Amino acid sequence: MNGREQKTDKDAYFQKDRAALESYAEGQTFLWMTEKGDTNTTTGGAKLFEFILSPANLNSAYKQVKRNNWSGGIDGMDTEALRLYLQTHRESLQSSLQEGNYNPQPVRRAEIPKDNGRKRQLGIPTVVDRVIQQAITQQLSPIYERQFSPTSYGFRPRRSAHQAIMQCQNNANEGYRYVVDMDLEKFFDNVNQSKLIEVLSRTISDGRVVSLIHKYLRAGVMAEGQY
Repeated sequence: MNGREQKTDKDAYFQKDRAALESYAEGQTFLWMTEKGDTNTTTGGAKLFEFILSPANLNSAYKQVKRNNWSGGIDGMDTEALRLYLQTHRESLQSSLQEGNYNPQPVRRAEIPKDNGRKRQLGIPTVVDRVIQQAITQQLSPIYERQFSPTSYGFRPRRSAHQAIMQCQNNANEGYRYVVDMDLEKFFDNVNQSKLIEVLSRTISDGRVVSLIHKYLRAGVMAEGQY
């Protein structure tokens, strides 16, 4: 869009811009633009919430969730139904987020087998919550990437376990003799949420973002029909 404001009819959800082509029609669910067309930030400033809710960021988040084809949460909605839902409820969803009234749904408990024969418990959000979480992640990742150690490889973009192994090999070539492998058991079940919010607030000054993340932490879990 090159920063220009796009005017759309309230009901014309999927009018094609000449430059948008197929990707526009496939994923564009939030058509209104920010005043200056800004779509990204690398600071945790007071306007971070606006960047998270910008149409470009939300559309990118939707496309990522659609591409990953996530399974449904407790409401049973899958990624195929997600686009129509966002078209129909975009204004109410946007308003509830802006007004601080949005409440994430509890996650659905699922178990996957581990190599040691035990099972790992997962929490599967609804696909709508996944879109919002992805939108948050897309804005927070560039902020926190600058704070990570250059030799940190876990759960970071464009980094892999193979790169970590290569780093270990380089260390071995430099004369190091030991590799220490540690794992925090059930970390996400036991992490101190108050401390996590405190650490988050050191970098993120927009309280609306911190508050929304805190709501996700407190959303709870549904397992076999029990909250």
